[in-house]
Amino acid sequence: MSSSNPDFPIRQKSLYDISVASRIGRWLAPLMLIVADYLVVVLALLTAYYFRDSFLRTLFPGLSPLTVPSKYVYIIIPLIYLGLFLYERLYTKRLPFWQSAELVFKVSLFTMAITTGLLYFSGTAKEISRIFIISSWVFSYLYIVSERYLLKRLLVHIGLWQKPVVVIGAGKTAELISQVYADEPGMGYKIVGLIEDNFKERPLIGKYSLLGNFNNVEEALLKSGVKDVIIAAPGLERGKMVELVYRIQPLIKNITIVPDLFGVPMANIEVEAFFNQKAIMFKIRNNMARGYNRFLKRTFDLTGSLIGGLLILPVVLVIAVRIYLDSPGPIIFAHNRIGFKGKVFPCYKFRSMVPNAQEVLDKYLQENLSAREEWERDFKLKDDIRITKIGNFLRKTSLDELPQLLNVIKGEMSLVGPRPIVKEEIEKYGQYINDYYLIRPGMTGFWQVSGRNDVDYNSRVQMDSWYVRNWSLWQDIVLLFKTIVVVIKGKGAY
Repeated sequence: MSSSNPDFPIRQKSLYDISVASRIGRWLAPLMLIVADYLVVVLALLTAYYFRDSFLRTLFPGLSPLTVPSKYVYIIIPLIYLGLFLYERLYTKRLPFWQSAELVFKVSLFTMAITTGLLYFSGTAKEISRIFIISSWVFSYLYIVSERYLLKRLLVHIGLWQKPVVVIGAGKTAELISQVYADEPGMGYKIVGLIEDNFKERPLIGKYSLLGNFNNVEEALLKSGVKDVIIAAPGLERGKMVELVYRIQPLIKNITIVPDLFGVPMANIEVEAFFNQKAIMFKIRNNMARGYNRFLKRTFDLTGSLIGGLLILPVVLVIAVRIYLDSPGPIIFAHNRIGFKGKVFPCYKFRSMVPNAQEVLDKYLQENLSAREEWERDFKLKDDIRITKIGNFLRKTSLDELPQLLNVIKGEMSLVGPRPIVKEEIEKYGQYINDYYLIRPGMTGFWQVSGRNDVDYNSRVQMDSWYVRNWSLWQDIVLLFKTIVVVIKGKGAY
């Protein structure tokens, strides 16, 4: 379709004006991040010092005074941080929050390891306590992550961290890209316009300016002044895709191509290029097939459940007493679930229903057709008459699942994993049941932080499969933190 066609609604007046703030931000934003990182690292080290030398010495007077050379606080440790941040390109990369937090975690860990080595070989180690080293690592990580989150949001607001991009394509793929940038405003990407042929069929056209079509793509990009382009047209045939890239590459700085790989495990993809053959290959690793990853996950589960169990013991005792007073009967309920490699195990929960729950359910489903349909569809009832007063509170807060820490310690469950299912649900998983069998079901997981009971069953299955195929230890940590937020909000729990 030609750009001269009067039916083609190119909205020239809506073209994004590349602001002075955006151009200045290319240089000023990284500088501001460097200064802020330096300041919060120093602040973290001073916090660790006073935590060890003032707070802990007040509690434990036997601790010897702490001496930390000033050069480590104000020069050496901060410079190690800044050097590793520069190496990881954390002053130019635009990553989602949790990916950025993962890199900061690794940098802070490496920094403390390097610092410990320097202290040891310089003979200063005797003067500095291990408590100071560990607390420095914890405080610096928390401070840096918080500082970067807040500063980037501020820089985006004033236009110094915004990067304008043009998206070629306006279909479902482009809609996903738009949603990603909306969910991660700290990345700073701003879609300033679209280039699309079939504009009448694309709802996204109503949200962003239409700059042109594939025939006049060069003219549209030159007028926009944008130097970053995303090609979100996975349906474009190979020859036309190559031609499009060759046409626009001389006009811009960066091209991002979104391939048609939706549904393929992406967390562990490695790209290999073969220049002679002009080809690339994607290598996909199955992390759960590696013994050391299974050992790492099991170690994380045991450590987390033992520490967590000790911390929540008072809460567990209070809940147990309240359950007994509310409805005399067993305090903990065990229900058979399908676990690792398809083995059946007793899944523990605080009892949240009346003692004769099965009888009550059978009678209720016989008398209520809509409830029976809901049960057969989701294996849950939104308005379940079997739930006790305290049970309703426990379910909304997910506190009824605390006894599953015993399942984790026994090796039947994991802290994070697919939702534990009953035998009748195996058929609903279809071909994805083999993914489920690869890993222990979890106390929390992808489904639990994505809406819980508000998510339809097919989506739950897809989420469980996605989690297994894209597992990483950092992902488990992220999901645990997200679970806390979801539990506090109480969204989708019943």
